[in-house]
Amino acid sequence: MLNPVLENLPENPFPRLARLIEGVAPGGGNAAPILMSLGEPQHPMPDFIAEILHSRTHEYGKYPPIQGSEHFRQAVADWLNRRFCLRTHKIDPERHILPLNGTREGLFSIAFLVTPPRKDGRQPAILMPNPFYQCYAGAALAAGAEPIYLDAARDTRFLPDLDAISPQTWSRTALFYMCSPANPQGAVASLAYLKRLAQLARTHDFVLALDECYSEIYTGSAPSGGLQAAHDLAVAGEKEPFDRLLVFHSLSKRSNLPGLRSGFVAGDASLIARFRNFRAYVGPTNPLPVDAASAAAWGDEAHVEQNRRLYAQKFDAADEILGNAYGYVRPEGGFFLWLDVGDGEAAALRLWREAGVKVLPGKYLARGNIGDPYIRVAMVGPLEETIEGLRRIRRTLDP
Repeated sequence: MLNPVLENLPENPFPRLARLIEGVAPGGGNAAPILMSLGEPQHPMPDFIAEILHSRTHEYGKYPPIQGSEHFRQAVADWLNRRFCLRTHKIDPERHILPLNGTREGLFSIAFLVTPPRKDGRQPAILMPNPFYQCYAGAALAAGAEPIYLDAARDTRFLPDLDAISPQTWSRTALFYMCSPANPQGAVASLAYLKRLAQLARTHDFVLALDECYSEIYTGSAPSGGLQAAHDLAVAGEKEPFDRLLVFHSLSKRSNLPGLRSGFVAGDASLIARFRNFRAYVGPTNPLPVDAASAAAWGDEAHVEQNRRLYAQKFDAADEILGNAYGYVRPEGGFFLWLDVGDGEAAALRLWREAGVKVLPGKYLARGNIGDPYIRVAMVGPLEETIEGLRRIRRTLDP
């Protein structure tokens, strides 16, 4: 009675981690365990968010529109045009933007919209980096496509090697998921890389879905974005400069609001219109108070700059404590460390048993053995706790 496709969905990494350490008491003596496995931001949320939500509680009595409020769309458009230097080809709040219940909802749902039953006479393919966000693979399988995992290893700067993809694969590709800054490695795709991907989407007629939810966490230069790439490729008078491109953002990481479940998708106007119609059947709307608070968050940069300063302090500590151990290199973006410890699963178990530090084995985020040597460490906790966690990792894993 159940859809057999669902039997092939990749297992969530966190139940696997729970089984790995089941029955194992956390070490570290009398010190409290330190949880560095889940990428849930713990910095303070902006003060004004609670005030707006409280002042607009009466709006919970209204059905919110699927397209969000005009005020929300305008705030998002202003931010995108400013952040990604969109001047000659700007985001139109009426045509190019749709709110989401966080990025995961939109990233999963988009596969159903853009995956045909057949492409080039064969089963369609959905491409994604490996390691990958589990949502991408689940969406591909549920939509009836073949997920193709593109290894993103150190020798390719932790980005998929576009030259290694065959013409036969390109011809049946319906959707390409790309995450930059990357989860878990923190690699950032250059503007040239993004331009090439955008051009490939046009050449081979697939949709490029760029997951940019970590774009505002960085300690060097601001990462480039897909809209910026499409803007630079567009020619004067082009009807749709963001052709076949969708970018996904949320307030979870940028503004420390994971529980608000507020994000958006922006890009190709025809895809946005069709996605809006599709989502009207599913009904994942954002309550009007959330819509108003989100608009205020997209319009404020002071709290985002403070957020970056807090992460920079923790990465400064990682530079000092880890040095070049475990292949550590300060990530270009995001808030994860991707550490080569030889056997990530064994190291995760040891860190919990001996040091009371919970991290995620890299193999739980990948297909094949590309993630086996790694652990993912989430740098989301308070500064002193993060420093102590890094010290425990170094003491425990050093020979």
